[in-house]
Order: sequence, then structure tokens, then C-alpha cells
Amino acid sequence: MSASSRGSSATAQASGGPAAPTPTAATRTTTAPEPAHCPNGKLLPAIDIPPVHADPVVIPEAKLGGTTVPAVTIPGVDIPGQRIPAQCTEIAPAPGGCLGAASIPPVSIPAVEIPPVEIPGVNAGGIKLDPVRAEGRRAEARHAEGVSTPEVCQVKPKGGGIVPFVIRPFIIRPFLIRPFLIRPFLIRPRACNDRNECVPAVEVPALEVPAVEVPAVEIPAAELKAYEVGESEVLEGDDSIAFTFKADVLFDFDEAAVKPAAAAELRRVVREIAEKAEAGAPISVDGHTDAKGDDAYNQALSERRAQAVVEWLATEGGLERSRLKARGYGETKPVVPNTRPDGSDHPAGRAKNRRVVISTAT
Repeated sequence: MSASSRGSSATAQASGGPAAPTPTAATRTTTAPEPAHCPNGKLLPAIDIPPVHADPVVIPEAKLGGTTVPAVTIPGVDIPGQRIPAQCTEIAPAPGGCLGAASIPPVSIPAVEIPPVEIPGVNAGGIKLDPVRAEGRRAEARHAEGVSTPEVCQVKPKGGGIVPFVIRPFIIRPFLIRPFLIRPFLIRPRACNDRNECVPAVEVPALEVPAVEVPAVEIPAAELKAYEVGESEVLEGDDSIAFTFKADVLFDFDEAAVKPAAAAELRRVVREIAEKAEAGAPISVDGHTDAKGDDAYNQALSERRAQAVVEWLATEGGLERSRLKARGYGETKPVVPNTRPDGSDHPAGRAKNRRVVISTAT
């Protein structure tokens, strides 16, 4: 007779040994709903551990020299099926300039036990056979702790400069294995006395519990590259890029000469144009003012400032003068109102309107 596999909730038992343990809260199937998909990570499929079954072995009654050796039933074995529930890894949503926290949940493989078994001996009617026994086997539970790493964010330096790269490190939950178990085949041989009274051979098949493996799970490292920022605002479209400078960054009040302190920011813009602009594409430099003062004066000031930036880009920045075009718009293209709804002055709005915009195709 051989062992077979089928589901059962019966407790494993064997003659001469203790019953297999009833599954505890740690080994029972979870009652929480398992995920079917993972919106912020990867689905780790459930692992079903099949049940193990062995039929009882019946030893028939025997009569030896006037003594009756009673029938014996060696109990069968039923080890219930087990399940490691499905899980989700997660990379949490994060704001721009950040890499979200990453996590892998803990996991356990429950313990399992094959009970001991014994074929009883015989000592009657001139036949003496010793008991034959196989010890039980047990594989302890295996557990891997969850792993996680926190959100990391880039920090922009005040006043511009290099925004350093950040990295969210690689994390891994290790491979787990609960080893293969086997209780060996047992046999008590056939024996006869001098009166030709016999007891038959008795066999208890080997019983196996397969190994269980939970694959390693990893979330790879991720990084945000370093980049340079300055005091200008950058707007990138599908086929263009524009840099907006507040006039106060480039010029002193009511002046059209580029301040030496603006050189670092202008050089940064030149580098970005060199990296991102279409080769040979025209570069527009547009000057704007607020609405305070004479319209004609503001128009002329915006033109002089745009031309001053063109001269700097050509002589100091190394851009081809033929690509550069200066235009002044005076106070005609405000980005925000120069006055409040009640008609009073709006200094913060006027400061945004005093600007120079450098733009080109990408």
C-alpha cells in the first residue's frame, strides 16, 4: 500500500506516538482578504502547500499455538494543506523631487510534523518478532522579516546651485525554504512456527512532505540625478524651453546694465541652452516692465535691457550673435495685474512683471 495525496482536516496520528499538532493562529489560513492587484507595487502570488495523506494499515488477527493475537490498526496520517497568502510590495506615491518609501512585507512558512509510527511486535505460539518503529519528523516554521526604506527627497539650495542626487537603496527579502521531510518505509517480516502457523508481513509505506520555497523579493534602487537650479524660472514645453529672470536679478533699479552678480545665473542658462536647445535654433530675449511710469519710457527700458542681455550672452556666454534677437514689450504683456482689484498699487505683482525671458526651440 502506498501513500497518496488528498485534502483532509483530520489530525495526523500514528500508533505509539503523539498526534500531530493542531494548526495554531500562526499556521492557519489568514482571514484577511488577499490582494488581487497592487496599485503601488508588485503582486506576490499566494503559495499553496498541498495536504499529505497516508491510509491506515490493518494487521489482521492471528491464532498462534492456541493464543489469539488481536488485530491492530496503525492509524493513517492526514496533514492539512497550508497556504501562504498573496502579498503586495509597495512604493508609496511621492511629491516631485522625491522617491517614495518602499516596503516588502514579512512572510512565514508554517511548521509541519510527521508523527512517529510503530508496527507492534509478536511474542506468541513460538514466534517472536520485535516492534519496528520510525521516529517522527518535524520542520520548524521559517520567517523572513519585512524590509523597508523611507522616502528620500532632493533639497534645492537657496539662491540656486546644484541640487544633489538622492538614492533610495535596493532592498531585499531573502529566499526562504522549509526542507523536505520523509518518514522511512517500515516492514515487519512474515514469520511461521513449527506448526506452520504464520503471521503475515506488515508494511507501512514511506511518507513524504515536499519542501516549500518562497522566492526572494527585491525592490531595485532608484535615484534622482543631480541638476542645477538658479534664480530664473524654467518652463519646458514639448518643443521649447524658456527662462524667466526677475529684472531685479539682472539689473539695478531703472538701469539697463547687467549686474556682475547675475553672471552665474546667466552662465547656467547658457549651459542649459547648449544641452537642450535645437542646434542653431534662434534665441529670443524679451524685455518687460511694470506699468509704473511713462509708457514710452518703459518701452525703451525694456528694449535696452533685452539688448543688454543679448550682448552678455554673445560676449560673455559664447552664444552666436546671429542666433540672438532682442525685443522689448514695455508694460504691454503683464503676467499678473499691476494693481489690486480696488485700484491700489500691487508691488508684488509689478515685481513679477519686471522681467526678461530667454526662450528657444528644443
